Amino acid sequence: MNAKELNIFAAQIRRAALRAIKKVGAGHVGGSMSMAELMAVLYGDVMKIDPANPKMEDRDWLIVSKGHCGPAVYGALALKGYFDVEELDTVNRGGTRLPSHCDMKRTPGIDMSTGSLGQGMSTAIGAAWGSRYQKRDNYIYLVLGDGESEEGQVWEGALFAAQQKLDHLIAFIDFNKKQLDGFLTDICDLGDIRKKFEDFGWDAKEVDGHDVEALEKAIEDAKKVQGRPHMIVMNTIKGKDCTFAEDVLYNHHMSFNQEDYEAAIAALDEKIDRIKAGEV
Repeated sequence: MNAKELNIFAAQIRRAALRAIKKVGAGHVGGSMSMAELMAVLYGDVMKIDPANPKMEDRDWLIVSKGHCGPAVYGALALKGYFDVEELDTVNRGGTRLPSHCDMKRTPGIDMSTGSLGQGMSTAIGAAWGSRYQKRDNYIYLVLGDGESEEGQVWEGALFAAQQKLDHLIAFIDFNKKQLDGFLTDICDLGDIRKKFEDFGWDAKEVDGHDVEALEKAIEDAKKVQGRPHMIVMNTIKGKDCTFAEDVLYNHHMSFNQEDYEAAIAALDEKIDRIKAGEV
C-alpha cells in the first residue's frame, strides 16, 4: 500500500473499531483510535501474514500488550479478511470470538492473549527468543501503552531483551500522554521514554504516530540495526479522529449513543473522501 492507501486504511480501522464498540455502547475508544495508523502500517504493508492461514509457521507476530484496545486490532483483522466484517457486531457479547481483550484461543489472527498490563513485554520476548532458537525468519511486533509502561515488568523485560540481543523484536509505545484516569505527567511521569530505552540498551527512536510514512521508515531503519531490540515511541493523540472522543479529557473508556456514533462515522467518511481527493 502507498501512503494514501494506508491513511485510508487507518480511517477504515477507526470506523470498524467504533462499529465493534457501538453494539455494546461503551468501550476503550481513546487508545483504539490512537493506534490506528500503526495497525494500518503493520497489517497493510509490513507484516508477513496470511489471513487464509493465520497460523502460518514463519509469520510475523503482533502482540498488543494493551489488549483492552482489541477493537482496533479486530477492525484491522476483519478488513484484512481474517473473519467477516459483520462479526465485529459481536464484540464482547455472549458467545463471541471477539472478547473485550485480545484472546489467542478465540480470535483468528491473534498471536497472544493480552490485557494484564506489562505481560505483553514478557511474552513478546519469549516469542522472539523462541523464534531465534527455532531459526525462524520472522519479526515479533509489540505494542505497549504509555501508562502500561509504568509497570516494573516492562523494564525488567527491557533489560533482558537487550542482554539477549533480540534484534527481531520491534516494539512501539503508544505515547498518547494519558492513562486510565488522567495525564501521565500528573500520575507517574515517564520522562524521556526514548532515552530510557536507549539507556537500557535498545535501539530507540521517536516518531509522529499518525504519520504512516514516518512509521514505515522507522520500522525499515530498525531492521538495519543488528544486535539490539528496537523501540519506536509514537507520539499520538488519544481518541484521534473520533469526533466525540478526541477533545475529551477522560476518553480511555467511554460510553456513546447512536447520534455520537453517526457523527463520528460521517466525519471519518469525509476524511476518507478528502484523502482520496488528495486534500489530506
